Amino acid sequence: MAGHEIPEPADRKQVADPGSVPLPVVESRPSCDPAFRHGVVVGFDGSMSSERALAYAIGMASRLSSGLIIVHVANRLPTTVWAGCEPPVFVDVPDHRTEVLGLELACADYLSEVPWVLVERGGDICHELEEVGREYSADAIVVGSTHGIVGRIFGSVAGRLARRAQRPVIVIP
Repeated sequence: MAGHEIPEPADRKQVADPGSVPLPVVESRPSCDPAFRHGVVVGFDGSMSSERALAYAIGMASRLSSGLIIVHVANRLPTTVWAGCEPPVFVDVPDHRTEVLGLELACADYLSEVPWVLVERGGDICHELEEVGREYSADAIVVGSTHGIVGRIFGSVAGRLARRAQRPVIVIP
């Protein structure tokens, strides 16, 4: 059939304009509750330093008459699974700690002073705290300081967040 063209059907509909530029796909996150806009974001993982940060953030939100956005960045580090002679497979390990933290926070009497919401994220802690702060137009981000060798070697979350954040970061010792 060389040299012959197949005619296009007359009733064929054009799906896309061949000369148009494709629009970028925007990843949509669920919209945040407007009651928590301009609230206080606090990073919380259940450690002693995050509990101190939470206590400070509760007082700050109470003084500002705003909501409290508690953020837990879940452990989403890939785990290697070796299946015999096959190449390793990376599996996303779910972190059920957020559910446990949510139940503990729901039973806490000290959170009755302010409206609060628990937000779970996965990924880099600094990026996710700043992203939640941006989504909620937070007045400040409160985090606990890191004590120990890991923070000295890799840099603390508080230090990295303070260098890159677009809003005030309050570090609680």
